[in-house]
Amino acid sequence: MSDKEKGPSQASQLVSLARAGYDLVMSEDARPYGVRRRGPNIALPLRGKAGLRAQLARQYTDASGGQVPSQSALADAMTVLEGIAAATDPVPVYLRVAGGPDQVVLDLGTADGRCVIVTAEGWGVHSRSPVLFRRSGAMSPMPEPISGDGDGLARLRDLVNMDDATFHQLVAWLVAAWVPHIPHPVLTFKGEQGTGKSKTAQMVINLVDPSAATKRSQPRDVKAWATQAFNSWALCLDNVSTIAPWLSDTLCKAVTGDGIIDRALYTDDDVVVLSFRRVLAMTTIDAGALAGDLAERIYMLDLQLISEDQRRTEQELDQRFEADRPAILAALLDLMAKVLDRLPRIHLDRMPRMADFARVLAAIDAIQEWNTLVSYTTSADNVAADALEGDPFGSAVAAFVQQHGHWTGTAGQLLEQVLPPDGYHPKWPKDATRAGGQLRRLAPILRSVGIAFDDTARTADRNRQRLFSLNTRPENGCKTASAASIASATTSDLQNPADTETSASVRTASAQRPQDRVADAADAVADARTPPASARSNATELHEQPPADATDAADAVLQPISGDHLLCPRCGRPMDPALTAAGALTHPECLSP
Repeated sequence: MSDKEKGPSQASQLVSLARAGYDLVMSEDARPYGVRRRGPNIALPLRGKAGLRAQLARQYTDASGGQVPSQSALADAMTVLEGIAAATDPVPVYLRVAGGPDQVVLDLGTADGRCVIVTAEGWGVHSRSPVLFRRSGAMSPMPEPISGDGDGLARLRDLVNMDDATFHQLVAWLVAAWVPHIPHPVLTFKGEQGTGKSKTAQMVINLVDPSAATKRSQPRDVKAWATQAFNSWALCLDNVSTIAPWLSDTLCKAVTGDGIIDRALYTDDDVVVLSFRRVLAMTTIDAGALAGDLAERIYMLDLQLISEDQRRTEQELDQRFEADRPAILAALLDLMAKVLDRLPRIHLDRMPRMADFARVLAAIDAIQEWNTLVSYTTSADNVAADALEGDPFGSAVAAFVQQHGHWTGTAGQLLEQVLPPDGYHPKWPKDATRAGGQLRRLAPILRSVGIAFDDTARTADRNRQRLFSLNTRPENGCKTASAASIASATTSDLQNPADTETSASVRTASAQRPQDRVADAADAVADARTPPASARSNATELHEQPPADATDAADAVLQPISGDHLLCPRCGRPMDPALTAAGALTHPECLSP
């Protein structure tokens, strides 16, 4: 019998089945998908266990009376289908959440393709999504939200271990987690052992993006991280004690939008692109383990210690959570619809870091009469101070600048004047180049604790070395973490929210190392709500500095005085009064190597 009489090959029949029942598309990241024409709006990858290849193999077997297609026929068919998809214009394909300022679509992850559409008018469950979603093996179905089944926020409040102010911050983050077009800070649960950090993180992630593996360990490299992040909208890293520099940078990029290029399998020069913006959470005991740039993107929530008489079993919590989840989801979606309605009218006078997220907090505050935005900005200062305290070089530099008030010089000169504790530290920069780079990475955190940073000037000699300028002077427009500023601060100046926990005292740091006193002073700026008189009484203990209106005098006592002139610390000659009035503590020629 001739080949023509044998009929079409298995590969040809598979291609015909695919073209008859599926639309073949190419995503914006150059991945081919098949979408069932009379089914849910779900993009099936051509390969994989749940992909189009497996679907076609099943359909072929059903249509041919049980005959199974060969692996070579399936491979040939997939190659043809990839070519058909590549001939189409790229289309957006989303994971779990899609939308913009006016509408958000939430994929429930069910086999029938149902979704929730949220607008400013409200939300509703729809049988077919208006946008194209993809699924991954890390996703689990989300229960359908149910309205009118009690107060969902009150039910969530009963499941988590935190005070009211922290709970308000958690609700605000949960609502913002479904707003896909903005960056989201990394939700970080902090607390000692026994505060329920891991269980709380598990419940939070299962509200936003349910998964069978909600808590993940730290990835071993960028490729392992990219695989996890590409397949989940929300991820949680559990029990973070230290963060490698590469992971800190990667998490920062994942918050604002990341893209990783890797070589495609079984090719020499073809590449694949993994691009994503993700919602991240972490649990930790020590916030000082966070790197400076990551610390600026942290949304820290402190959990309270659970007493033995209030502790519940995991089985009890899981049962309560599953029973309450539909009502909790409905309450969060109700609040989200109100946020979409209010956001166009929200305008902030000052834009903090993560400004889009801050606008969502401001909208929630206007709706609920909460203080989440103030709590967020106050917490961000505390996190920055903790991160600075955890960096030995940064805390030593901060203590040095706090002591001198102002310093200008090269990175090499700074290394000569700021020495590591006990003469050695493995994280201490080994040369001027590394010191300069570490200073630039620390610049945002130094500013957050009241130290102005500038590296635009260079030396006047032919070497043209970069000059770093660090100072704590109020006239330079930065807030200072000195005791003088604490002494002059009032409750209204500190802008603490009404529902935050108050602190009745400022830490005494007379027995601490200088770098520890800097971190404690920064904490006190954010947390202290003591009356001015009480704070002034602690100023001498904290830094032994004069009041805030004698800042210039504070600089004068830091240098030896000869007559009416300060002495240059490098050459010992008297300083020109014009130079000291401009803030210089060293002769310009002494800065040259």
